[in-house]
Amino acid sequence: MVESYQRQHALAYRALDALRPDSTERRAGVQMWVEPASGQLCLRGDASGRFASVVESVWGIALPVLANTVSSNDDGPNAGDNERRILRLGPDEWLAVCAERDLSTLSDSIVQALAGEHALISDVSHSRVVIALQGEHARDALNKGCSLDLDPVAFNAGQCAQAPLARAHMLLHQISDAPCYHVYAHRSFAGYIYTWLEDAVQEYR
Repeated sequence: MVESYQRQHALAYRALDALRPDSTERRAGVQMWVEPASGQLCLRGDASGRFASVVESVWGIALPVLANTVSSNDDGPNAGDNERRILRLGPDEWLAVCAERDLSTLSDSIVQALAGEHALISDVSHSRVVIALQGEHARDALNKGCSLDLDPVAFNAGQCAQAPLARAHMLLHQISDAPCYHVYAHRSFAGYIYTWLEDAVQEYR
């Protein structure tokens, strides 16, 4: 695991300000920005056992047990620094997301509470960048390179899925019906995905 003082945002070389768009940009058909670094834990365990109750007591939200769903303490795109989410990646795997400053305390609490249990807790904060897309044409931009059915009937707020985006792996979470999406890109693909999305949204700005 990389020490916190050695961590650098995967898109730091792009000199991005990692801020949400201002009021002028919000009038565009798609707004795109890079989310500030977050704390991310990979959790693996048995959702039917003590593992689930420990995670809920520490994280403050229940493990989502339905495929491709997300639990959150706030489903809006502007919940602030205290927002926590848990994305279900598989039958025994989840991605827990929180403010970067809270990760160490929350992670230590889960590890201590699950001592002796069959579970895995791993800090993966440094492995993914989160790129946000919001606006009436955000879905259209993603559809240019994503094989998922993003029609609201099939995929809507509170859902997530892993899929290729322009042939690169991503984890997609729909935050709200605006729609607003978070694209979790592995750092090795982050520059490519960001550049591809920049091009995909141009016609809607």
